[in-house]
Amino acid sequence: MQHKHDVKGYWSATLGLLTKILIVWFLVSFGAGILFADMLNGIHLGGYPLGFWFAHQGSMYIFIALIFWYGKKMGEIDREFDVHED
Repeated sequence: MQHKHDVKGYWSATLGLLTKILIVWFLVSFGAGILFADMLNGIHLGGYPLGFWFAHQGSMYIFIALIFWYGKKMGEIDREFDVHED
């Protein structure tokens, strides 16, 4: 017996997750590294201004964290809509 999946709900949840990830990606890469760099440079992390740190190293750590967060959340969405591969 075939199970009818909620395709619109699945894609809505997936696009919602992607929207959140893209917003974080934009804020970290363009926002913290360029737009707010002067304001963040008043704070120091490891001896370096925070704006410089985000532009050169911090954004990479955030991007890697986003990859793991995306994988975890997509697994939850897949299980919620019964399209997981277990």
